[in-house]
Amino acid sequence: MSSASQKALLIPSKGAKFEVGTRTIPKPGPGQVLVRLYAAALNPVDNYIQQFGVFVESYPAVAGSDGAGTVEELGEGATGVAKGDKVFFQGLWVSDRGTFQQYALADAIPTKYSFDDVATIPLGFATAAIGLYAKRAARGGAELATPWSAAGRDKYKGQPAVVIGGSSSVGQFALQLLKLSGFGPIITTASASNAEYAKAAGATDVIDYHTTPYAELPAAVAKITSTPVPVIYDAISSPESQQASWKILAPKGSLVVTLQPAVGKPGEEAEDGKRLVQVFGSSNHPENREIGNDIYAHLTGLLETGAVKPNKVEILPDGLAGIPAGVARLEQKGVSGVKLVARPQETA
Repeated sequence: MSSASQKALLIPSKGAKFEVGTRTIPKPGPGQVLVRLYAAALNPVDNYIQQFGVFVESYPAVAGSDGAGTVEELGEGATGVAKGDKVFFQGLWVSDRGTFQQYALADAIPTKYSFDDVATIPLGFATAAIGLYAKRAARGGAELATPWSAAGRDKYKGQPAVVIGGSSSVGQFALQLLKLSGFGPIITTASASNAEYAKAAGATDVIDYHTTPYAELPAAVAKITSTPVPVIYDAISSPESQQASWKILAPKGSLVVTLQPAVGKPGEEAEDGKRLVQVFGSSNHPENREIGNDIYAHLTGLLETGAVKPNKVEILPDGLAGIPAGVARLEQKGVSGVKLVARPQETA
């Protein structure tokens, strides 16, 4: 298998356009499996990888962070899965483990769900969970008790939380997790057209960002709750959304951002004890390995009980060839309330 070639969406050089080409199918190393990919989800980071070479060590490069398919081959010592099993996984930003190709190496998790559904989960869910529950470190998380533990489920009843961008992939997972943790009310920003989607994920109150600009958000939240807000997850993380969130945040509270900080330095406390957390959503990175293992040890159970649900899916046409237009839509913020998914095996 490893000597055969496959179709892959390649980045030939830094800033070059995506192009469909071929590359060798990699051979799984110890503990790894080779996955035949039937679904690969898109993320905003794919644009940064293509345009700016973020995380790329050599070219041609293969992007893609979320994948699902069947086990094709097992490396020495690989356990927990068998050839032919349906699996999903979070990729690593190394070409052999990127998901924009027909075969990739993985540390895979068995699943009963459809490939399209589970491909929407890994990076978005990990980004939400790491930001909320990881312990203090250079970036770390808000250090909440994990809701998949007995001590953490419903622990924060009566405490409000805010999610900026609740209909985004990361935002809707943050809503689901905050609901499991017992927060309430859970206030989010979303367009009116996505209000029901955000409520289904866990929001109790939805503020339409089209009619309520970020400068007015603190007053809008104050109308919903007078209780100090100890945690805010900003899945949009624009300078304006961060500034509004910082004003809303209670003393000693945590603001989690997914992009560059605009209101403080990650990990350092302000005079009133407020803390900014810049989340790094790779569960495969060494600083996230402990929380990542904890997340994925419980994710299958959370899915099976319905405590966590996948994103809504929009299937892109033409397999890997449809990804560049999808990445452009993400860059232009033309995607709302769905996760874009490509099917690598449908590449012409």
